[in-house]
Amino acid sequence: MLVKEFDKKSFEECKTFKNIGDKYSNGQVTIVGGSSLFHGAPLLALKGASRMVSMTYFSTPSIDKGIAEKIKAGLSSFVWVDRMDLEGYLAKSDAILIGPGLMRSHVREHGFACDSEGLETRKLSLDLFKKFPLKKWVVDGGTLQVVAISDIPKGAVVTPNRKEFEMMFGEKLKEDFDERCKQIFELSKLHDFVILTKDSVSLASDGKDIYKIEGGNEGLVKGGVGDVISGLTVGLMAKNDPLFSVCAASLLVKKAAERLASKRGFMFNADDLVDLVPEIFATLEGEL
Repeated sequence: MLVKEFDKKSFEECKTFKNIGDKYSNGQVTIVGGSSLFHGAPLLALKGASRMVSMTYFSTPSIDKGIAEKIKAGLSSFVWVDRMDLEGYLAKSDAILIGPGLMRSHVREHGFACDSEGLETRKLSLDLFKKFPLKKWVVDGGTLQVVAISDIPKGAVVTPNRKEFEMMFGEKLKEDFDERCKQIFELSKLHDFVILTKDSVSLASDGKDIYKIEGGNEGLVKGGVGDVISGLTVGLMAKNDPLFSVCAASLLVKKAAERLASKRGFMFNADDLVDLVPEIFATLEGEL
């Protein structure tokens, strides 16, 4: 097993913003997320994705009108999709992200223990996976905590934090780097997923190849960073393969963190990261 490095040179493979023809030529994605408790998470993901693709659609199971207004007030570059119309937009999307901000279970042991909103997340996720098994999926956040591994479509990108990793796979992430490389590679191969770890040296594998993504700093250990990564991933996946997309998203966020730290130490948050990513993207492409 050869662990390859994903760095700025790897961006030569990026198909985003290439061969632009019309307003749909850079792809379309749908994000499903948000709840009464977590309305910031989908907004961060939307900001990341909407700067990558031609059209971004968003739908939430929440019926709280206030949630809609909060998200709309934070960003206007997306199309709000009513839950009743969601499947039509999923059908024409190149990639789908589900989970950021969706309510989740609080205990999962020998099955699922969800409150009513967690059960709604589970029902919605399973229903959409069943109807669109061949779509390119990014599964994150609340959905990761309320579905089983066998429920997730083959080939999906999963980006669990350490807690979610243990919940999903029933084992802790290995501390030794070489052992962790083997662990991620074997789990990706076994389940036919693309798995990303979010560490000082992140790992991403599809069970065929495995990459390490270096960089970043302690400032990334803050809420919302994972939502930025998942949003960038689904945006990139509209025109790129899943493994490249999740590696590129991780690298963009790490480089943004390094740039921010050079100016303000670790006094930055996920909003600062997602706003700086376009400059980092341009810098990486410009260096090729």
